[in-house]
Amino acid sequence: MSESLHIHGGKALSGTIKPSGNKNAVLPILCATLLTTEACTIRNVPNITDIERLVKFFDSIGSDCTWDKEAETIVVQHKSLEKQTIENLPEGMRSSVMLFGPLLYRAGSVNVKNDSTGCSLGAREVDPHLELLDGFGADIDWESNRSLSLKSTFQPFEHWFDYASVTATEHFLMCASVTDGTSKLVNAASEPHVQDLARALQEMGAKIKGIGTSVLRIEGVTQLGGCDVTISDDHHEILTFLGIGAITGGEIRVEHQVQEHFTLMSRTFKKFGVDIIDEDGSSYVAPDSKLKIAEPITKQLLPKVEGAPWPYFPVDLMPIVMALATVAEGEMLFWNKVYEGAFGWLPELQKFGARTTVCDPHRVIISGRKDLVPATVQAPYIIRVVISLFMVASSIEGKSVIQNASPVRRAHPKFVENLQALGADVFWSEE
Repeated sequence: MSESLHIHGGKALSGTIKPSGNKNAVLPILCATLLTTEACTIRNVPNITDIERLVKFFDSIGSDCTWDKEAETIVVQHKSLEKQTIENLPEGMRSSVMLFGPLLYRAGSVNVKNDSTGCSLGAREVDPHLELLDGFGADIDWESNRSLSLKSTFQPFEHWFDYASVTATEHFLMCASVTDGTSKLVNAASEPHVQDLARALQEMGAKIKGIGTSVLRIEGVTQLGGCDVTISDDHHEILTFLGIGAITGGEIRVEHQVQEHFTLMSRTFKKFGVDIIDEDGSSYVAPDSKLKIAEPITKQLLPKVEGAPWPYFPVDLMPIVMALATVAEGEMLFWNKVYEGAFGWLPELQKFGARTTVCDPHRVIISGRKDLVPATVQAPYIIRVVISLFMVASSIEGKSVIQNASPVRRAHPKFVENLQALGADVFWSEE
């Protein structure tokens, strides 16, 4: 059974939104709770499918896990987890790979029988995770059995990543925190959710230096304790709703406490003629913003948005600004430096009448136009692409349908309800 979003566009959306907690912080922190026998409390937890899968997995291995969805709080304790072979990890979510290290530390053996992958942006390598586990002393038989084992404890490890992988950095932090010695990681990812995990591990007793930088030093401890942490507001969701306000001509105010992460994202919005205004505890887009792409000083070049690992503009948010370019005056080059399959959905955008020119698997030019038309489109299994298609549909008078839109539930538990509260004429249907 697939779900579709039905949109009657052409309305200016306005109002105030409180964003969810960052699911990309919740998931690794939940994985990290396996490193201790003590209870951990996690607050500001969004009610999304990936977390549901992880909670069910914890139940299946005998952990005590209580999720109060109304209070947005999870209390989890893995006190009874003994040495055994763990199989059947959660499917359909990339963060499953971050269970490898913590499960090896506690259970000693993991057999990956199923497919632990996330969305369809392109090839998601397991190699960096296996390399770091090998460096920490795990035995790996991946080609024939997809089995991992750890005979004693993790050993200290110094490593230099080929690229700044978020999940591999988080995986490294978890393993290094319980080694008998000092580990070092160069070319570490530094995204806000990586910082959240590092601080949660610190509260559990880990000794980590370099948080928010590309070089991390971790002095392992013999035992981690419990924690009580509050997840940061999701900067992806914040920028998403600011983008929806901009493209519909409304004024959406988002209440949040992570303005320190928005300097580059705000400057990127300004390239499209959109000013993000920050006030104490909130941000909003002025309703009189005119979507017009600013010309660069070097006239021979196209204006561009480059997406890459933090502190670059986040690649996950590229579809949001691509939606702005679709209706803005002017042309913009988008360069996704991470995922080779990130633009495979553009034929769906073209059904609205969008003008796109694919340069190569990583670059595309979008030429804005005002004469877009409603359409029925098929969304890929990519969260922000569903939202991008919604944004374009919401800017066009008439009815549009986004089929296979359920991936949005992986990140936004109240997406439609929030939109309706802002004045959107949008609803779900099952097909």
